[in-house]
Amino acid sequence: MTDIKATEINEKLTPEQFSICRLKGTEPPFTGKYTDCKKSGIYHCVCCGNALFSSETKYDSGSGWPSFWAVLSAQSVTEQADVSHGMRRVEVTCQTCDAHLGHVFTDGPAPTGMRYCINSAALDLNETL
Repeated sequence: MTDIKATEINEKLTPEQFSICRLKGTEPPFTGKYTDCKKSGIYHCVCCGNALFSSETKYDSGSGWPSFWAVLSAQSVTEQADVSHGMRRVEVTCQTCDAHLGHVFTDGPAPTGMRYCINSAALDLNETL
């Protein structure tokens, strides 16, 4: 992504979105607007609009963040090791713009066994009827 494009994206983010997506922050559990959302649609990256997750794979993990058992496509996210805060985790970022989205864990439901634990502030739901 070019510096000009990155600047345009950063300027449209709220302080919370910037903190999470660009500085790898997190929102407090059970506070995000999509934590308990039951609406149908596709969740997109708030920074660049890349399609990330379907509401069809969203479930209540009890973790306090929106959780999904699968990504929308192979082009949705990138995963990399995260050893910050004295923990070993796998960070999830947008494959298009590298925005920090959250983390993925291997304690999710069937059929994948994955739990993509994602910050609401990093998402934008495009609802379907």
